[in-house]
Amino acid sequence: MKVINIEGVEAEVEQGGTRLRVRADFVEDVNVGDYVLVHAGFVIQKLDENEALETLRLLEMLGMGVQSTPVAEG
Repeated sequence: MKVINIEGVEAEVEQGGTRLRVRADFVEDVNVGDYVLVHAGFVIQKLDENEALETLRLLEMLGMGVQSTPVAEG
């Protein structure tokens, strides 16, 4: 999920139109714009942006119903 807002120890994350408020204080240096793994209402890991976008793309191809953010061409 992508972090779109941080307030104190909570982060608002979003993926495919779903937004959640989760605890982000168990992982160091979580910032707006980061991609994170979320489990049971907690950020459990930060992800490399390219890896996160590729994973979302693969899940979409497999028909998992996850819509990815377009990857910038470069």
